[in-house]
Amino acid sequence: MIGLSERWMAEEPQAKVGLLILENVLNEPSHPALSAACQDLEKELRDLYGELDRKILRELPVFSAYDSFYRAFRKTYHVQLQLESVVFQGKSISSPSVLVGSMFMAELKTGLLTAGHDFACLAPPLLADVASGAESYQRMDGTTQQLKSGDLYIRDQQGIISSVIYGPDRRTRIQRDTNQVVFTTYGPRGIQQDQIREQLILLEEYVDLSSPGARRDQLIVIQAVD
Repeated sequence: MIGLSERWMAEEPQAKVGLLILENVLNEPSHPALSAACQDLEKELRDLYGELDRKILRELPVFSAYDSFYRAFRKTYHVQLQLESVVFQGKSISSPSVLVGSMFMAELKTGLLTAGHDFACLAPPLLADVASGAESYQRMDGTTQQLKSGDLYIRDQQGIISSVIYGPDRRTRIQRDTNQVVFTTYGPRGIQQDQIREQLILLEEYVDLSSPGARRDQLIVIQAVD
């Protein structure tokens, strides 16, 4: 279902990609069980990080790994910014649907960057690659985005479906009628395979709250070298 390009293996041999495919999912706007879990998570995050400042938060191992990658592009890791808004500003975790909400919750709990896609819109197999700077794709908001050299991205047989710096594409986005979903997690150097696997299992558990009939099709984590 997914592989690594030669360029990825040469330039980012310690970077990893995780993939989770779930079948028979529902994508309602909301679900009581997931909403309750979301409120519990918000409290857990505030209790865990509320006494820290932004600098210390950025230096935690997971955020430090992403921060190192993002700083090369003069960007701040957006999952960390979202966590800060929940912990320090008291904002709630919001999402347009339960599948997207489950993904946001898993990202905030683990800090690991994840993108979601409608399986029916994909043209597999997928390939994880390193951008040369010539690639472009349509972002979620419909704008065309050219990648920066060195960005990590995933493409199918029709084009790019996500990148680390610019996020998921519009063509394969999760939709209201999505019944088979694909989640991919990017792990730059410093993130371990076990962390990605545990994050995807957590994500599956969140999805199960609103889709008790969901079934796992695949869960894999790959990298070029150990």
